[in-house]
Amino acid sequence: MRLLRIVATLAWRNLWRNRRRTLIMVAAVSVGVWAMIFMNALMRGMVDDMVRSGIESLPGHVQVHRLGFRDDPSINNLLPLNDAELAAKLDAAGLVAWSSRINVPAVITSERESRGVTLYGIDPERERKITFVPNSIVAGRFLEGVSDKGIVIGRRLLDALETDLGKRVVVMSQDPDNEIADRGFRIVGVFEAKLESYEETMVFAGKSTVQRMLHVADRVTEVAIMSDDYRFVEQTVQTVRDKLGADVEVLPWTELNTYLASMLTVMDGFALVWTIVIFLALSFGLVNTLVMAVFERVREIGLMLALGMRPFGILAQVVIESLLLLLMGLALGTLLAWLSILPLQSGIDVSAVADGMEMFGSSSVLYPKLTMADVVLANVVVLGLGFIASLSPAWRASRYQPIEAITKV
Repeated sequence: MRLLRIVATLAWRNLWRNRRRTLIMVAAVSVGVWAMIFMNALMRGMVDDMVRSGIESLPGHVQVHRLGFRDDPSINNLLPLNDAELAAKLDAAGLVAWSSRINVPAVITSERESRGVTLYGIDPERERKITFVPNSIVAGRFLEGVSDKGIVIGRRLLDALETDLGKRVVVMSQDPDNEIADRGFRIVGVFEAKLESYEETMVFAGKSTVQRMLHVADRVTEVAIMSDDYRFVEQTVQTVRDKLGADVEVLPWTELNTYLASMLTVMDGFALVWTIVIFLALSFGLVNTLVMAVFERVREIGLMLALGMRPFGILAQVVIESLLLLLMGLALGTLLAWLSILPLQSGIDVSAVADGMEMFGSSSVLYPKLTMADVVLANVVVLGLGFIASLSPAWRASRYQPIEAITKV
C-alpha cells in the first residue's frame, strides 16, 4: 500500500513536468467525453420521444384483441367479452389505466372531399390517461362522453376535407353483416399531433355512438392498457392474460410496434459503439503522450531500477499516470456535457428537418435525455480502454535494463 502511494505521488508529479502536453491531452479527453455523452443524450432523447409518441398514439403499453384481429382488423373480429365483463375483470386487476375501444377502417366525407381514416369509438374519460388527443385539442372541445354525437378530427384532415369546426361530415364503414353503416357527425373538436400523419388518419367519436352505428351492441375490438413504465410491461401482460383467459391475444407494445422496440436495442448498441469509436481516436494521443513521457525519463527510470524499484513499480507508475490523466478529462468532460444539456432540457427546435424527423416517428422538437447509464458507460469504457492502451508504453518502460537506461543518450 505504501509503495502504491509513492508510485501514485510520482505519477502525479510526472504529469505536470510538461504542463502544456498534459493540458492538451486533458482537453482532448474532455472534448471526446463531452461528445460521447452529448451525442448519446440527443439520440436517447429522440428514441424516447419516438417510443412515447408511438405509445400515446393509442396503442398503450399493452393491447388486447380477439385472436386473429391483427391479421384481419375488421368489425367481425370483436372481443368475446362485452363492456361489462371487461370492466369487471380489468378493474379487479389493479391496472394503472385501461380503455376499451372500437377501432375500424372508415371513410369520412365532407361536402367537398373524402378521405380514408381509422374511426375510433372511445370512452373519453378513460382515454385521458392513455392517449395524447384530450390534451391536444386546439379548437372546439374533446368528446364529453361515450354517447357524444360529435366527432374530433385532426387539423390536417380538416384542411384536406375543406370543412371547418361545427360543420357536418358523414362517416361510413361496414357492420358485421358486411353492410354499409354510415352516420352524420358534427365536428366538435380539432386536435394537433406531434406527428402530422396522425392528424390525417385518426378520427374519434363516442364509443356508444359508434357501437350503435355499427350494430355491435356493447362489444369492442380492442383494449389499451397502461403500466407504470413502458420499459417494463411483462408483469402487466401476464396479469391481463390471467384475468381474460386464453380466448384473447394480449401483446406488449414491443410486439405491436417492432420498429420502436428495435430502436431501443439499436440505441443501446449505438451508445457503446459511439463511445468506443471516440476513444479509439483519443487513444492515439494518449499512447503518444505516454511514450514521450517515458522517453524523456529513460535515465530516471534506469536510476530508480538501479536503486531497487521493481519493474512492477515502473509499470504501475506509467499506468497510474495514464489513469490520472483520463480521470481529469472524464471529470471535466462529464461536467461540460451536463452544462451543455441542462439548458436544452426545454427542447431543441428541429422544425427545419421536421419532415425527416417525422419519417423516423419523432417530433420537430428534440429533448435531450441524459441518463446515468450513459454517463457510467462513457466513464467505464474510457477508463477500461485507457488502461489497456497504457499497458504497452508501461510494459516497455518496465523492461529497461538499469545500466542501459542510465547510459542511454
